Amino acid sequence: MTIDIRPIAGALGAEIHGIDLARNLNADTVAVMRRALLDHLVIFFRDQDITPAQHLEFAHWFGTPVEYPFVRGLPDYPLITPILKLEHERVNFGGVWHADTTYQERPPMGTILVARELPPFGGDTLFANQYLAFETLSPALQRMLEGLRSISSSNRADVSRTREDRVRDAGTAQAKQVMTAEHPVVRRHPETGRRSLFISTAHTERFAGMTVEESAGLLQFLFRHQVRPEFTCRFRWQPGSIAFWDNRCTLHNPINDYHGYRRLLHRITLEGDRPT
Repeated sequence: MTIDIRPIAGALGAEIHGIDLARNLNADTVAVMRRALLDHLVIFFRDQDITPAQHLEFAHWFGTPVEYPFVRGLPDYPLITPILKLEHERVNFGGVWHADTTYQERPPMGTILVARELPPFGGDTLFANQYLAFETLSPALQRMLEGLRSISSSNRADVSRTREDRVRDAGTAQAKQVMTAEHPVVRRHPETGRRSLFISTAHTERFAGMTVEESAGLLQFLFRHQVRPEFTCRFRWQPGSIAFWDNRCTLHNPINDYHGYRRLLHRITLEGDRPT
């Protein structure tokens, strides 16, 4: 088996070819994929035909899957969350720049998303490199941000609105709970040691110790800065596509440009550590 890793953009993202994820993987192959994830922040696979059981088995090679707090998973696989937009709906699940569930004390280390049903066009996903977002700031601003912490909330209007349809038809007992967590604004990656911005317009409410109004100006600058085009890549989904991103140093944004069509993906998130 020859593994071929092909970068798709200068900032982040690589497609991995030469691996059939439906077959039994081994430690050497997984080590190559793990290294690619750390190097490229998000890795993609094409033409994969895996069952939910194989999706879960693949995830276990990289960590411990955890349940999403607000929407029930599949009946037979509660650790797999359906990411669904129906034909009549106008809002897509998670359709704003974000890292997954940073309102938790231990946000996921990564997410593995499998395409199940796709519209005939549209529905691409954007990703943004948060190492670059931090490293391109001025040294003075870097030093200031390293002394700050932020408050993340599950109740920010822009993102809570995107899950209303799924909460209505598949909400958990926690669906109406507001979750908050405090994290460093600049996070050091536990494996690479690199520093990244760890905020997002979806979940970051304010700086710790400051009011929303006092925080707004700097946060709005950072929200714009962290998704500059040169920090991003764009992934076009096809049948059999899989995306696996490092939630500790990336943001993502699914584009909502396919009204009138059904789109279904299956998501597994992997347990993370407490950001430092």
